[in-house]
Amino acid sequence: MTAAGCGGSNRNSQKTITVTGAFALYPLMVKWVDEFKAEHPDVSIDVSAGGAGKGMTDVLANMSDIAMVSREVYPQEKEKGAMAFAVAKDAVVAIVNAENPLIKDIIAKGISNENAKKIWISESIKSWGDLLGNGNKTQMNVYTRSDACGAAETWAGWFGTKQEDLAGVQVFGDPGIVAAVQNDKFAIGYANIGYAYDAGNKLPNKNIVVLPIDIDGNGKIDASENFCSTKDQVVTAIETGVYPSPPARDLYLVTNGKPQNPNVVKFIRYILKDGQKENIPAGYVGMSSESISESLKRLRKGK
Repeated sequence: MTAAGCGGSNRNSQKTITVTGAFALYPLMVKWVDEFKAEHPDVSIDVSAGGAGKGMTDVLANMSDIAMVSREVYPQEKEKGAMAFAVAKDAVVAIVNAENPLIKDIIAKGISNENAKKIWISESIKSWGDLLGNGNKTQMNVYTRSDACGAAETWAGWFGTKQEDLAGVQVFGDPGIVAAVQNDKFAIGYANIGYAYDAGNKLPNKNIVVLPIDIDGNGKIDASENFCSTKDQVVTAIETGVYPSPPARDLYLVTNGKPQNPNVVKFIRYILKDGQKENIPAGYVGMSSESISESLKRLRKGK
């Protein structure tokens, strides 16, 4: 990766833009890059995913032009110069292995906020029987993220806590945690919807079941809560505010102060305007006109 100054100002060529950070935004970012480059073939854009924490570190250290961040920007990051532009919405979902012999009961029960806390925070739910209340002693194998990331921070935010408080076997990245659950019959984990579902048919990935959320906490999934069978259903639930927030959340692009590279400005402006048409087809929710206007104003004025 080519080192960059603030907003790319120290780069040998302002025709190159580097983007690093959240796995959550990576699939959509790739689409944005392809569309932008079709109109601006002279601009080179390098994109890599390594977690929201890495993206933020890179951009504040002037090692990249843009960070993809899948959590709220911390006050201390803003004090260091982080300038955020909300560009999409998505959600973090609970995932289990489809071959779990108790899968029908697990889907019917779903995952409530209270039970999720008992799995990832207090660790008082240790077996599948503890979750289902049926006496089954099969151990529940819990997975969490090892990298500083928006998915884990958002999942922890559902419980009013932080990523470091989440229990479980630590796995790097969304692809890693999805693979771990796919390969472990008694696993439970969480992932961004872009990795839980197949990008083509919008169904859960092989060997994965996305657990519906028991929103009202009545111990079962009601018809109004049964919206996790396809990615499109989840996107609609996020868009209409039915899916709780968190674990639904805004996704951001972050720069180190007002970007000075005119191509970075042009790229972010494209994402906030024409690029929003890519959100829904890619399985994300677009931002409101008010949010877009606010971000465009910040891009112009730097505050």
